[in-house]
Amino acid sequence: MSTGTPRIPKSQELPNDRGDCASVSGSQTPSFAETALRLGGKSAEEARRTGRIDSADDQVEAMFAPQYRTTASPVHRSVWQRRIPWDNFHFASMAMADDVQVAMHRAVRLVQQLKRDGRLLDDDGKISEDALQQLGATGYWGLLISQQYGGLGASMVDFSRVLTRMATVDPTVAGLASVHGCIGAVDPLRTFGSDEQKRRFLPDLASGKRLSAFALTEPGAGSDLTALRTTARRVGDHYLVTGEKLFITNARPGRTIGLVCLIEGTPSVLIVDLPEEENEHFQLRRYGLHALKHAHNNGLIFRDFPVPVDNLLLPPHGDGLTIAYHGLNLGRVALCASAAGTMRWMLADMLPWAQYRQTYGQPIERRELVQRRVAMMAGYIVACDALTWWCSNLLDRGFRGEMECIIAKVFGSEAQKTAAIEYYMKTHGGRAFLHGHFFGDNVHEFLAPCIYEGEGEMLGMAFFKSLVKHHGQRFFEPIGRVLVESGIKRPRLADPRQAWRLRKELCNYAWWWVGQRLVRAGGIDFRQVPPHLRRYVQLAGDRLTSDCFRISAAMRAHQLKLADRQCSMIHLGTGVQQAVVILVVAAYADAYREDEVVSQAAEVICGHLARQLLYRSPTHADFRRMTDLGDCIARHGWKELEGIDAGNILMKYD
Repeated sequence: MSTGTPRIPKSQELPNDRGDCASVSGSQTPSFAETALRLGGKSAEEARRTGRIDSADDQVEAMFAPQYRTTASPVHRSVWQRRIPWDNFHFASMAMADDVQVAMHRAVRLVQQLKRDGRLLDDDGKISEDALQQLGATGYWGLLISQQYGGLGASMVDFSRVLTRMATVDPTVAGLASVHGCIGAVDPLRTFGSDEQKRRFLPDLASGKRLSAFALTEPGAGSDLTALRTTARRVGDHYLVTGEKLFITNARPGRTIGLVCLIEGTPSVLIVDLPEEENEHFQLRRYGLHALKHAHNNGLIFRDFPVPVDNLLLPPHGDGLTIAYHGLNLGRVALCASAAGTMRWMLADMLPWAQYRQTYGQPIERRELVQRRVAMMAGYIVACDALTWWCSNLLDRGFRGEMECIIAKVFGSEAQKTAAIEYYMKTHGGRAFLHGHFFGDNVHEFLAPCIYEGEGEMLGMAFFKSLVKHHGQRFFEPIGRVLVESGIKRPRLADPRQAWRLRKELCNYAWWWVGQRLVRAGGIDFRQVPPHLRRYVQLAGDRLTSDCFRISAAMRAHQLKLADRQCSMIHLGTGVQQAVVILVVAAYADAYREDEVVSQAAEVICGHLARQLLYRSPTHADFRRMTDLGDCIARHGWKELEGIDAGNILMKYD
């Protein structure tokens, strides 16, 4: 099964209902959005750059059929239509494709054996080239590449399962599959490459002969992708690239990268085969990096580096930013999948220590605090499994999934951080910092995902902007347009003259507001919700279907200055995300109800999120629910932890 996204016909023009697109195409006429930002206190330069990012988002959106765009997504419909599209939350469990399962088992067994033999890492502490090449023979690097080009054509659901399983053995190896297949050169080629480019590059990427990376970040360009400075000028049949990239994972000589650069001022992507050795046109910038210590992460310096013109990707709409934005969703889901596997490893390593370590004559596995930690760890694992399962299903069905994948990334990275610090480290105490301990040796790996694929709070703002974009275009942009045309810089609706000028726009908004109040909220099929989770699902559903009023009120209050109210945006968006996670976990628990631990862990994490939504403290019953689950896992284990090698207990005592 291919995971390709549904494309609109190439002959169809990009909808141009917003003036923002002009700023990308080079027009010097400021769009309305840019003018509104100026009135909101932004500089002309910031307004122009923000408009370009907004346009890139529009262009990615245009790649998808209307029924799969953001306004048709489960989150957007839940909030603005006040109906939960339960058929897009609840998916049946599916068996993994046979060929993918075979490849997963081969890859996992190989990495396990290499670790036991001490051959996974080279003398520099990096995943060895020999190990990477052996993984290619298992089919690991070709999971997302279609069979036509030598890959397995795995669905995103199956690919995510492979990552979760691999992360229980080695999180770095799991992460490299995501870098290679999701945010490296593979996805840009699969999605935007010509037939000739696919034939030329994908077979080597599928076999692992050449691994890939994506070179976007620069010393001065991170979350602000409009600050790119790397350029490529055409000379004959080649582009000559000059510039510097920074923090590029899997970047080293002999790799194939997707390189984002400016060609005649337009962001573009070139597929680049890096040479086998550094030369006068290409050098690495090496630096010390605490995270990703077992992978190659380098800066890249180009000085008139030649790249064939035929290596330029030409998306049907948009430019290089469109290509960059597209692959991020896959990477965000992959991050959540890896977090689920990494936390399994943490939990599998906690349990032997909790059985061994005694205080006052009793193993600490019998202490309530440790039992709560075990239960919360299981809850986070189930939640990450559920989010990965949900988002992967949506992507496989053709949805863009922008907001949904942001939820998975933010929750997964924060869950892994919390699990590592609050549960794993604190349970092991001082031994957690010994050389050779999984926590002490990998603490930066546990924290860094909060930055990968977009820093969490920055993504929180992106989530909110995606959520309100259509509502803003429909009701608030017309109001803003009148204000702009009338030269009104300080709106005061109590002023009769301003109210008269805005009479049509205000009436349209009032009709929407009244109509929403008359809508009967609902949509959840409670027959597919386990009984013990229904109260949490009801709470989450009520929250989501009433959030349109809270969010619209914030938009009324802040108007053109909403973009500066970053804390408010994150706060409102966080409530939506927590409610969504509850729904997703409940639906997942129903699909996998045969696992009693999954069922109980779902109740623990749903209760935790519900209390956060309600600003309530845990009750005695909540604590008892957690400690019962923790005690059950400590005494009887959990099938999700089978086959995971726990670390040795360090500094044993008699």
